Amino acid sequence: MPESKALRYLGLCMRAGKLSCGFNALKAEKKDVYLLILCSSASENAKESALKLKKKFGCELLEYTGGLLADIAGKPNAKIAAVREKNLAKAILSVLDDDLKIYSGGKE
Repeated sequence: MPESKALRYLGLCMRAGKLSCGFNALKAEKKDVYLLILCSSASENAKESALKLKKKFGCELLEYTGGLLADIAGKPNAKIAAVREKNLAKAILSVLDDDLKIYSGGKE
């Protein structure tokens, strides 16, 4: 299956150094977070923390359901990632697909 455009944009963020991974790294961020991406395998506590970060940064929260976020972010056990480049965040939001969806925060 070919890689989606959204995942290609995410790879671009990673190569540009504009992708932060992990809750501790995101808690330390003060500004410039334009998009959050949560792994679908995250625990309920992690999902609650992600919603708090969404509120803190005032940005959209997406859920990655196409596998493990750690695999595409290149960081072991990564459950959340933040896009710190405004135009790449907009590009990702413009090409959402079945693997990357807006997170509603409800239980499945």
